[in-house]
Amino acid sequence: MNHGRQEGQEARTNPDQGSDLRGRAHELATSETMQPYLRLLKAGLQNKDTTPHVEEIAQLPLEKRYIWRIASALKWGFADFDSVYVPVDRETLSEEDLRKVLDLLRFRPMQLCMFLKALIGPEEMERLMTSAIAVAKQEE
Repeated sequence: MNHGRQEGQEARTNPDQGSDLRGRAHELATSETMQPYLRLLKAGLQNKDTTPHVEEIAQLPLEKRYIWRIASALKWGFADFDSVYVPVDRETLSEEDLRKVLDLLRFRPMQLCMFLKALIGPEEMERLMTSAIAVAKQEE
């Protein structure tokens, strides 16, 4: 549940968007598609048998899975990404707006690494991220 702490920290550093972020995070965390995962978590916290909940999740189609929500958010978030536009925004934003953007992004690299580590393991996550960093450094 580190996610909640990170969102809370983010909200405190950006009070203008904090309650909106918390509201959206709560909406996602309690959505219908999260219910099987919440039942699994609850059973685990209560030291009950989690097998039925794991089996329930195993029956979910890919599009209803937790990892699909994360992967598709990244897909759509970067669908039309072009690094040529970023410097224009960076140079024309007020310091306050740039701070808001940076606050919003502060935990995302770490969260992406944690997501990949859980999905593909620490060595493959490190290889993937190291490769991505090398490509980004070469990009001009």
